[in-house]
Amino acid sequence: MAAKKKTARRKTATAAKKKAAKKKVARKKAASKKTVARRTATARKAAKKKAAAKKKAAAAKRKELDAKRRALIAKLREDLKASKAALREARAAAKEELQAAREAAKAEIAQLKEQLNILAKREQALLKLGEKKAKAIASAVERWERKQVAAIMKKVGKKKRRRKATA
Repeated sequence: MAAKKKTARRKTATAAKKKAAKKKVARKKAASKKTVARRTATARKAAKKKAAAKKKAAAAKRKELDAKRRALIAKLREDLKASKAALREARAAAKEELQAAREAAKAEIAQLKEQLNILAKREQALLKLGEKKAKAIASAVERWERKQVAAIMKKVGKKKRRRKATA
């Protein structure tokens, strides 16, 4: 308890020093109850007006932000639709290009097959012609050999007969 008294004395001493240091100001007259009530009523009205103005401003700001957000969403949707359409067109163009390339490849394959068939037929014809020529040459050689053998036999045979006749 003694400690509490000391701190209380200190507090009052410092408070007294502070009061002495301050300038003396003339006291205002105490306001009457009516003026206080009027002030509080007008303060309340002003506070209400201020709060209403803040609410209106906040609502307007929210409304503006919502409109901006809706506009941005609409723009993004339009961009998305446009990009989807462009993608569809690009996909269709690529599909057509691939189809054209396939058809060109098929036509080229058909043309090459046709050329291959023509060449195969030509090769077969040339082989047959070669075989025919070889047969013709072989038969011509055989005929020539027979002629030559016959001619040799004829000469040999005539000489022998003559000898026989003279002998």
